[in-house]
Amino acid sequence: MSELADTFRALGDATRVRMLDALSHGERCVCDLAAALGLTESAVSHQLRLLRNMRLVRARRAGRLVFYALDDHHIMSLFQQARRHVQEPAMAHGGMVGQASPASGGGR
Repeated sequence: MSELADTFRALGDATRVRMLDALSHGERCVCDLAAALGLTESAVSHQLRLLRNMRLVRARRAGRLVFYALDDHHIMSLFQQARRHVQEPAMAHGGMVGQASPASGGGR
């Protein structure tokens, strides 16, 4: 369970989520990610190292460049599911955000 918690902790950082979003559209090198995100290459490399250690992204070397991509279809699926969840209207769940539903035991 601690690995799962670590994965969600890694996904809890807005910069890393932006990086994963960029990579969800295809493989990118560090310089392209840095330009797209408005970050330094050093900052991008640091975050990519963390994401690689968590097995969320994989690296491929081509000459002097290193290209990164989402590690596998599980990561893509997890990212897409999370995006759909946060974009879903609150009313679709039968109540307003922060309001307990009767099914959750909050209506007692």
